[in-house]
Amino acid sequence: MNQALSDLLDLLDLEQIEENIFRGQSRSAVVPRVFGGQVAAQALVAAGRTVPADRHAHSLHAYFLRPGDPGAPIVYTVERIRDGRSFTTRRAVAVQHGRPIFALSASFQLDEDGLEHQAPMPAAPDPASLPTSADRLRGYGHLDPAVVEKFIEAREAIDLRYVEDPPFGRYGEPREPHSQVWFRTNGKLDDDPLLHVVLATYVSDMTLLDSVLLAHGRGGWAVGDVVGASLDHAMWFHRPFRADEWLLYDQESPSAHGGRGLGQARIYTRDGSLAISVIQEGVVRVPRAD
Repeated sequence: MNQALSDLLDLLDLEQIEENIFRGQSRSAVVPRVFGGQVAAQALVAAGRTVPADRHAHSLHAYFLRPGDPGAPIVYTVERIRDGRSFTTRRAVAVQHGRPIFALSASFQLDEDGLEHQAPMPAAPDPASLPTSADRLRGYGHLDPAVVEKFIEAREAIDLRYVEDPPFGRYGEPREPHSQVWFRTNGKLDDDPLLHVVLATYVSDMTLLDSVLLAHGRGGWAVGDVVGASLDHAMWFHRPFRADEWLLYDQESPSAHGGRGLGQARIYTRDGSLAISVIQEGVVRVPRAD
């Protein structure tokens, strides 16, 4: 396990203050606010720690309400909505400076047998044949080196490999609103299923709106031709997976309108099992000077 992954796991390991109250630390991201994947992952940790270990997360629905302050801790309060025979529901609210910045509802379920089908895994090159994120980023001479290093530092805990050039790597002409990345943690994790779900939640906010930018030939926040932020985020965890083994994140954008863009995705294990479905809408605005 590299130091960056160890630091990330420490970041996600919340301090319990009261029975349903937890405190997490923050850290700076590529943009001057708390990374959305961090607050979503921490909120899921808080919710999951109030649930019996035999009930596993199967879905979450969340809203990003205000930008998070990376210089201040975040307090998570958990409401125990329901404890049924098969399902458990929790609501977690993240608070900074006395105001909510994020709200999450999560549902957990006992393992059950049932009907079985899934969408097939799309074609994708082997992750070992692709450059690392750091190698790809450092190959783009048009990017500000300081921005490149911020991206690399923010992703040191994750081995994330783009199948094709990301929006900031090649922009100016519209492309198909579809992108793929492979990812896994940069080190082995223990066998706690919640930890793997939490790490996938963390990564899921990194690239999902890229396909919106591709459709319009925009490079994104790395080059400054759009401004944006996540608005809401939903995930469904269909089948067991490990976040320390390769996962294919297949993403597309069906719509952009009214200053918002929608991304939707499926995450597959390397052997083709559909593990997760993801949907996110975000603010995607063209700067007024443009």
